[in-house]
Amino acid sequence: MKLPDAVAENMSFLLVETDGQFQRLQSYFEAPNKEIALHLVQRAGYSQNLSARVRKACLTGILRAPKNTSRQMQLQGIDTIARNLDLIARLGRRAAQYAEYMSRTKLLRADVYRKPLAKTHKSLGRVQDALQSQDSRLAVEIGRIRDDLDVFYDQMFRTYTEDMRRSNHTEDLAHALLVLNEVHRMGEAVQGISEAILSINIGQPIQFDRYFTLRSVLSDVRKSDEDVTLTPLAETRSGSVISSVSLPGETKKKSVNAVFKDGDRRKVKEERVGVKSWNSVYPGLAPKILSYEKHGDSAALLIEHLEGQTFEDIVLSGTEARLAEAQQALHKTVRDIWRQTRVDEPAEMKAMDQLAKRLGEVYRLHPQFASGAKRLQGLELASFDTLVAEAARREQKLSAPFSVYIHGDFNLDNIIYDPLRKNIRLIDLHRSRYMDYAQDVSVFMVSNYRLQVLDTATRARITSVAENMHATATKFARRMDDPTFEYRLALGLARSFASSTRFIVDRGHAKRMFLRARYILEAALALPEGQEARLKLPIRNLFRD
Repeated sequence: MKLPDAVAENMSFLLVETDGQFQRLQSYFEAPNKEIALHLVQRAGYSQNLSARVRKACLTGILRAPKNTSRQMQLQGIDTIARNLDLIARLGRRAAQYAEYMSRTKLLRADVYRKPLAKTHKSLGRVQDALQSQDSRLAVEIGRIRDDLDVFYDQMFRTYTEDMRRSNHTEDLAHALLVLNEVHRMGEAVQGISEAILSINIGQPIQFDRYFTLRSVLSDVRKSDEDVTLTPLAETRSGSVISSVSLPGETKKKSVNAVFKDGDRRKVKEERVGVKSWNSVYPGLAPKILSYEKHGDSAALLIEHLEGQTFEDIVLSGTEARLAEAQQALHKTVRDIWRQTRVDEPAEMKAMDQLAKRLGEVYRLHPQFASGAKRLQGLELASFDTLVAEAARREQKLSAPFSVYIHGDFNLDNIIYDPLRKNIRLIDLHRSRYMDYAQDVSVFMVSNYRLQVLDTATRARITSVAENMHATATKFARRMDDPTFEYRLALGLARSFASSTRFIVDRGHAKRMFLRARYILEAALALPEGQEARLKLPIRNLFRD
């Protein structure tokens, strides 16, 4: 894709300017002298201005381009490259300045810098070719310079610190360490350029290590990654990135559409275990795993792409008929799961323990909720923390009489409804386990309420969806002779209402949710111990604004 003229011209000038400054830096390390260092400092404005021009031209192009297009990704990548080129020039200037502070330049051991700087210069010289040819392999080779500079840094750090132990010239050697640090940081900047080129080629932001997990995970279903298309889908709060992967085949029937998910190795492994577990205990509900790869501390999954809509999309924008159809399928599915996976093993939800662990995050975002006990017209109002602690004590005596296999994060956006097959599928399964079914029910109900929409009709639909799930679950509880389900559900709802406010910036909406949590806890604690089965929640009032 051709770059806008203003971007292409200024980027070309910036590459030439960076090349010139880097050559001067190399000359300095061949024969350190004040004149070259001064010349480097005097060129500071050139790379800064050119980088700013590239950025301005890129921003103009981004504003004109349709949202979420390859043009936007291309311009964002070019801007990243420009900023890293300017950073490399800056690091070189600072390295020369720190070296000039040294009284005994021999302590710098300038000659050992020549080889790593030459390698770095060679990598920078290949940036233009990698950009123009969209060559991902060349981009990877450019980024590998960081490994070389890491090795160089480790060796020289040990050398300088050993010199410090043997020498009295600590100040000079401290400046030498600063020089080393600036050169070392160039590796990160060059890798940033490599990542930007890879991101442009693939179609979404990608980190250097992540690219290798992508290539590895695709190797099971594709020989080459050259024609792979990635489209961002989501980023989880834990840092995992989820993308749609399009792998065109020789014919339309042979093409593969999948979901690529990568992130922390432990999280991705949990997701893999969760998917495999669901396919064992309830086949057909979870997506199939096409490939799994580990790479250092990260890992990646290639998962079957599920056709259909998320339940959230249906609640917010689906027709009444589609919503009714989806709810019918969901209720039938959860009842069937609960029946088929039930085991006669008591389950403890520990909703209040979960809430207590998350209150710190809630109070950081909403410090106004962290109020102590108050008196109102002679009535003592306990603090929220006190209510949670007392409810936790009561909850210890209330186990579910049996366990079922639950999703563990049963939010609306983790439920997929396929209108053609009229079936339910589940995603994001890393928290799945045998547990009290009140956990999933409470999370589902509150994930409806926390949707930040204000129109009356949609809020009414949200209330109805929550009520219908509640009715399904309470009917199942009666059939299973589970008299304390409503009380355990109440504690689960209180947990979810309160803990979800850590994701809600709108103070009014967060306050409504937090007050509902408090009301539920007060209502639950007002019942004498031993009479928990009498609790009846006013679901419609709780979920209606």
